[in-house]
Amino acid sequence: MSNNNKSGPYSDPNNTPPMGEATALGFQHVLAMFASNVTPSVIVAGGLGAGFKFAGPEMVYLIQMAMLFAGVATLFQTVGFGPVGSRLPIMQGTSFAFVGVLSLTAAGIVKNGGSSEQAMSVVLTACIIGGIIHFLLGAVIKEIRWLFPPLVTGLVILAIGLYLIPVAIKYAAGGAAKFQMEADSFGSLMHWSVAGTVVIVALLCKFFGRGLISNAAVLIGIIAGYILAYVQGMVNFASVGKASWFSGLQPIPYGFEFSLGAVIAVTLVCIVSAIETVGDTSATTKAGAGRDASDEEISGATYADGLGSAVAGVFGGLPNTSFSQNVGIVGMTGIMSRHVVTIGAIVLVVCGLIPKIGAIIASMPLPVLGGGVIVMFGMVVAAGLNVLREVELSRRNMVIIAISLAIGLGFNLVPTAVQYLPETLYILATSAVAPTALVAVILNLVLPEED
Repeated sequence: MSNNNKSGPYSDPNNTPPMGEATALGFQHVLAMFASNVTPSVIVAGGLGAGFKFAGPEMVYLIQMAMLFAGVATLFQTVGFGPVGSRLPIMQGTSFAFVGVLSLTAAGIVKNGGSSEQAMSVVLTACIIGGIIHFLLGAVIKEIRWLFPPLVTGLVILAIGLYLIPVAIKYAAGGAAKFQMEADSFGSLMHWSVAGTVVIVALLCKFFGRGLISNAAVLIGIIAGYILAYVQGMVNFASVGKASWFSGLQPIPYGFEFSLGAVIAVTLVCIVSAIETVGDTSATTKAGAGRDASDEEISGATYADGLGSAVAGVFGGLPNTSFSQNVGIVGMTGIMSRHVVTIGAIVLVVCGLIPKIGAIIASMPLPVLGGGVIVMFGMVVAAGLNVLREVELSRRNMVIIAISLAIGLGFNLVPTAVQYLPETLYILATSAVAPTALVAVILNLVLPEED
């Protein structure tokens, strides 16, 4: 344990500020992660094409589940039960890390003649199984951390961001699916003016704002872009009027369909997500209390991570992970109280049970979302580079970086290069994340260290 413990009434996770201050801080945690939390569901669903009603009830439901189970998973972390939960102020949310493999899997099924519902069935089944495996990692996470040094985790995060950037540009230009990109309005000045507004307002708020304004910069940028899109007649509120004020949950909403390739791909990303959560857990204790995370806290965080993902998958939500931006709030405020984040979790649960909120988000024009994710996905790349900054750029490590990215992103950019692989291997090879991680781990184990 580190000896530079921070003293103060709120460096203890079990202490809580006055209710008024705690509530404001809880909302601050929600604002900091809200846009990033709902975006993966929108992207995965958007990749299903015209057969999936982009702003209809299906999209609204997925957005609801993203909010609801981010809150539930956060409660697993902050409140906990038995060995589950770190009992630390760790905010959970839908993970970008899974967007690549899930989008590719869903789009591949639709392309080969499957229905959108079948694609979602395969995707969610893989999420449930992957979440269970992720949960089981909690028992051994301490023993396998050595397989994922900063060289490997940094490469994986970098690959995730580089894979997602083209998606951001497509959304900003006004489309994602092929039929949308072939429209005459794709890349129009109207679309780019909206996306540009989101980026500019987000940057102004981030670097010239303070407190809540700075922490919610991307969300404020999206609101500004939403208003401009409405003024230009790009927003349709028909689905909002039809949405109810309350709805229940639907277990296994699209059925249960097993695909080995999808399960393996999701499981590999679950391992990476578990390592990311270990890092966020350690960063949280360092930022808020000036100490190292205990083995129990790390195991508990991993258990909660996996359980949250598995439960979300049962009801139509995508996998969860810890959110690094909320670690930054702990460091900025110095308030380590887990009960503050519990308040934020309750806010998310309430939002997830109100379809009208999901319908408002689903009515968001693509360029608005595109402007937001240009910032978010660019930050994913920057986060990967920040991790790699810890790595000595020796010839050995540079070779590992070069080959891992070349193979991981190369197969994704030119999927026909491996089109004759069996379906399971094809999904893995073209997922960007899985081959990058696999090649990096193998090369790091077999290449000798330099003198």
